[in-house]
Amino acid sequence: MNNYDDLLTNVPAAEGQNGQQLSKEEYAAKKQAEREAVYTMSDNAALEVAGSGDKFKQYLDVQSTFDRYSAVNALLIMAQRPDATRVADFDHWKSKGASVKGGQTGIFILEPGKEYERKDGQGMAIGYNLKKVFDISQVDTRRMTQPKPTPNYTDRQLLTALINKAPVKITGVDSLPDGGGAKYDPEMDSIAVLKGMEFSDTFRSLAHELAYADLTTGPDPQADPQFSAYCASYILCQKYGVDTGKFNFDSAPSVLNEMDAQTIKSELQEIRDTAANIGERMSRQLDTPQRTARDQGEAR
Repeated sequence: MNNYDDLLTNVPAAEGQNGQQLSKEEYAAKKQAEREAVYTMSDNAALEVAGSGDKFKQYLDVQSTFDRYSAVNALLIMAQRPDATRVADFDHWKSKGASVKGGQTGIFILEPGKEYERKDGQGMAIGYNLKKVFDISQVDTRRMTQPKPTPNYTDRQLLTALINKAPVKITGVDSLPDGGGAKYDPEMDSIAVLKGMEFSDTFRSLAHELAYADLTTGPDPQADPQFSAYCASYILCQKYGVDTGKFNFDSAPSVLNEMDAQTIKSELQEIRDTAANIGERMSRQLDTPQRTARDQGEAR
């Protein structure tokens, strides 16, 4: 009787440049080289955005579009496809009835993997695996299940969400001593907001002071978080469609240009986290009427 036991274990073949099968060791080395190339790409992107106000603004635009992604992954998306608007891996697009168009080059991002013990004995660390995603512009969407439309919020709804879930007291005032639109008082843990401003000025000023408050009271408070708060408020304005015409990032190089790539990425991550914290508080408020309307519709 023939024995086919040797056929019963299937390990997908890894191929080299000429189509030859790679050994397990060669495949691991290939993947490590790819990871190192992506790490280098993120370092180069960080140094690039630190050296130019325009590039820094481009990064913030990408981060506001992909606000759930880490700063490193936003840098990687910016470096590979800065005009991306919606990314997902091959299997996700397939599950939605879409297919990646032929000849498309994927976007490499980093996905958290397993925890491991550092070789230097300095505790545990998280390893990262490469993940290839594709922008919706690279996908045939003709048979795709369309997502629910993005809700259109009124100015009042956005301000209500920004104010109601804030962790500090917010009050309207007739004037401020420095002539600004809002001011955080750390001793009173409150923000005074100038009355009578246009919506965009009110939202921008209040978002800045909320970000400032977050950055000065968190587990690792910044001594002078003005620039980080400014950037976080821009991400929020961009995310919710609030006018950003008054923002200017020409000063970004003077703040970041002397930092190494790792420090820049840490700064960008803190900005991203600050904006995300405020955005998550807003989402809880904004989702309430949407959920209520949905539940009422289902009850009919």
